[in-house]
Amino acid sequence: MTGYTAPLADMRFVLDEIVGLDELARLPGLESASSDTVTAVLAEAAKFAGQVLAPLNRVGDRQRSVLAGDGVKTPDGFKDAYRQFVDGGWNGIMCDPAYGGQGLPWAVALAVLEMWESANLAFSLCPVLTQAAIEALTQIGTPEQRRLYLHKLVTGEWTGTMNLTEPQAGSDVGALKARAVKAGDHYRITGTKIFITYGEHDYTDNIIHLVLARTPGAPPGTKGISLFIVPKFLVNADGSLGARNDLRAVSLEHKLGIHASPTAVMSYGDKDGAIGYLVGAEGEGMRAMFLMMNNARLTVGLEGLGIAERAYQQALAYAKERRQGRAIGASGADSSPIVLHPDVRRMLMTMKATNEAMRALAYTVAAALDRAKRERDAPARAAAQAFVDLMIPVLKGWCTDMGVEMTSLGVQIHGGMGYIEETGAAQHFRDARIAPIYEGTNGIQALDLVMRKLPRDDGAAVKKEIAAMRALDRELGAVNDPAFAAIRGPLGQATQALGAATEWMLAHLAADPKAAAAGASAYLRLFGTAYGGYMMAKSALKARARQAHNGSDAAFAAAKIATARFYAEQILAPAPGLLAPITAGAEALFAIDPELMSA
Repeated sequence: MTGYTAPLADMRFVLDEIVGLDELARLPGLESASSDTVTAVLAEAAKFAGQVLAPLNRVGDRQRSVLAGDGVKTPDGFKDAYRQFVDGGWNGIMCDPAYGGQGLPWAVALAVLEMWESANLAFSLCPVLTQAAIEALTQIGTPEQRRLYLHKLVTGEWTGTMNLTEPQAGSDVGALKARAVKAGDHYRITGTKIFITYGEHDYTDNIIHLVLARTPGAPPGTKGISLFIVPKFLVNADGSLGARNDLRAVSLEHKLGIHASPTAVMSYGDKDGAIGYLVGAEGEGMRAMFLMMNNARLTVGLEGLGIAERAYQQALAYAKERRQGRAIGASGADSSPIVLHPDVRRMLMTMKATNEAMRALAYTVAAALDRAKRERDAPARAAAQAFVDLMIPVLKGWCTDMGVEMTSLGVQIHGGMGYIEETGAAQHFRDARIAPIYEGTNGIQALDLVMRKLPRDDGAAVKKEIAAMRALDRELGAVNDPAFAAIRGPLGQATQALGAATEWMLAHLAADPKAAAAGASAYLRLFGTAYGGYMMAKSALKARARQAHNGSDAAFAAAKIATARFYAEQILAPAPGLLAPITAGAEALFAIDPELMSA
């Protein structure tokens, strides 16, 4: 397995030219995000990712986390790496300085998180879950709960988890059976939770579990769910640790990938019931869950990019070194590096272009989250939040699907050696496969996009983005350059297809919801692919302007324009073909009785 080098040039290009970092730094509370500060943060993060986390990636895959007595032993080096992570102040860079954070924009935090996820996806999952817990407690925790828990969660001295899933209640959260019985100022929690990422580990001396449970007499379904803080060790009023709570990890799952991340089966209340504290009001657990879930969906979407970038770097290094056959037009008898063969180059460029499109999309959504929280006037905040709400399922669904496809291409570029574990290419593929399942499967993301986000205000949010894509088409048309003409054609056709698909969905949602649901996944893919093309076209225009203004960036700008052209011609051009499955309806899906499907 090769090392990892953060793509700082492209990260900074997206932050400066696409996101508008200078504008974010003028928002209230983000004044510390000066250009020099961000440059220093990204540089130091790149060092930590490349020198500390990346070398542990293979170690974690081989050793795995293991259950040891009443706890979990993580692989060699992971506990020390986490201590360095906390000492460096990395856990809360986007959090409120009042609780130990650095107060930097989410857009910058996402760039840093991309590095963690590329360098060592299994390690990165722990702070991702902690951040989701921070978000819930920040928004709906009581002042006392924030006083007791937030500072140590923000700094990373303690970690957090989300305990949602049960054996009978996966995506159907309303079917959960965990119980919470009031006992004075707290509740007694009993039940079993599964798939709890970092539910037990040896990084910190306390773990703050956020647990969904049902109170006696609560209505069935999601309306009867409440959220509780259930610490591994109880926390005294002065913040010191008290007695061990009645909870434990009874086993760790044996998984396809992310072996270093302990995925626990958690048992609550083997004795008298684990002590838990209500977050918000009884029956408001779903609201709290979505605060955590939307935060996690943003960061899980980024996982698709993170692991795809790592796979691309390894595949490119291998393709430059591996010699097989003679490239077309090559002179002499020596074999050529496979990077010179057209099909290998096609795969590498597909990875590079898709990664750059994902990066621009992810950072753009993160910047909108900053604006939704901090813009000075309410209409601007509302507009930014509407964009975030719309794009979260697209980011999560499209990017994690692309993560699997790009890591698969990484294996293919290695040929037979990609299928051999020693190279490490297979690990990236295995690790990537969980992301389309995490935090609501991608089918659920597609349904969320089509059934909930699209019809709001008769599709106003989607129509606004389609209008912006059409406006960019006019900008592209004003550029007298064959490369931009090559970008413009496929983008215009994809935008037209997305507009037609959107109108079809809006027309059928009420009259034939099954038909709309049948086309939802294809619609999400079209949306992600088309919007990725829009991001790449914007990038090409910005690169051209930078090239004209500052010749020192000429090589980078030329590569950015060439990559955008490749995306348009090879990835975006086929996208309108998705209009047919989007609008086909559900008849063919249900034409065969399930009992006859094996015949």
